[in-house]
Amino acid sequence: MKNAAALLFRSEHDSAADSTRIFMPSSSEIETKPLLSRTPSCTNQKSSSDQKKKRRRRRVLSETSVVTLSLGGTRRRFGRMTIAPSETFLITRLSFKLLGLLGVGYRWIMRFMALGFYAFLLMPGFIQVGYYYFYSSRVRRSIVYGDQPRNRLDLYLPENKDGAKPVVAFVTGGAWIIGYKAWGSLLGLQLSDRGIIVACIDYRNFPQGTIGEMVQDAAQGISFVCNNIADYGGDPNRIYLMGQSAGAHIASCALLQQAIKEAAGETITWSVSQIKYYFGLSGGYNLFNLVDHFNSRGLYRSLFLGIMEGEESLLQYSPEVVVKDPNRRNAVSLLPPIILFHGTADLSIPPDASTSFAAALRDAGVQSEAILYEEKTHTDLFLQDPMRGGNDDLFEDLIRLIHGDDAEALEKDVTAPPRRRLVPECMLRLARKVSPF
Repeated sequence: MKNAAALLFRSEHDSAADSTRIFMPSSSEIETKPLLSRTPSCTNQKSSSDQKKKRRRRRVLSETSVVTLSLGGTRRRFGRMTIAPSETFLITRLSFKLLGLLGVGYRWIMRFMALGFYAFLLMPGFIQVGYYYFYSSRVRRSIVYGDQPRNRLDLYLPENKDGAKPVVAFVTGGAWIIGYKAWGSLLGLQLSDRGIIVACIDYRNFPQGTIGEMVQDAAQGISFVCNNIADYGGDPNRIYLMGQSAGAHIASCALLQQAIKEAAGETITWSVSQIKYYFGLSGGYNLFNLVDHFNSRGLYRSLFLGIMEGEESLLQYSPEVVVKDPNRRNAVSLLPPIILFHGTADLSIPPDASTSFAAALRDAGVQSEAILYEEKTHTDLFLQDPMRGGNDDLFEDLIRLIHGDDAEALEKDVTAPPRRRLVPECMLRLARKVSPF
């Protein structure tokens, strides 16, 4: 179960009062768009089938947006897995506690069964990625970043260690309940193959912690990355913050709260100026608009409000609402450019959660853009498409944004081998149909 809401996407209309536009990009439009710039070396390599695929993606832009945007490795020693039993015990104990809070009902039984079948269909990919996660020498697992339970992060390092590498600090999703740092293994594997360091930050889930502790953990993990990533070959001047689903909400809260602290002159251990871009994938940013949606999808209102520390805390943990507060304009002005990715067929969190937040950010003077992917679901962008291998729109967009100011890296991207397929197509299509998300 992840964040939920069964709303159909509603296209916004162009008007003089609204700077947001939705359109289908053609091959000629791509060269002139203000965000997510394409280099000639990349576009010249596109086949006609790639161009047809591009036309399936829709982008929501502001006219004021600005530019610029193998399973390899040697086997680890078995001793490096000794932390796994304790983490497994912790997760199991909390799972049973959570089940006690959820109770047993028809809806939960059906979703649990669907989740089991969904995981079974993707198991070939999970096994391959799991082997890489536990045995590759390029993965540094469970690095301690704080003194609270689950204050750990995993680092995925590129094979080529020449020069300082760009860094993605990633906060994974899980409906604030089942998030775990290993869920970012596939992203870490594929981005590190392109010379990018990925730090997957773990955090306390409910009922071990509520939203306040989650945001605190994420902020502390980001602080660790900002202050220590140079020791692992990362470039402290090229740090990108990214979150997926509930992780996108948590990471955006952490970023906004840090900006508020800076604007108030409080003592800080990291600065929002160290974050080059924020990437939000399939996230929800206005909790007031999502409570009923989540309730209809099985994340019941009472449980959700417990996670969010009560209805009175929804304001504090709704980034879109905070951004609209005129008293927060000084803090909001400190935010980095923000790019929000979303699938138009997402039933867990409606795509207008991203378009609405992007519009609020632009109104507040923040460089922001929402990129929508036609007919993509909540899990297509993060699981099925990457397991399909080859190139997909989201992966290409991330690479171009991160390597946007590095001509040498962009040139290498053109000649990079396509990603391996991890799961047969028939199983991916069936998994998409049975996904409970």
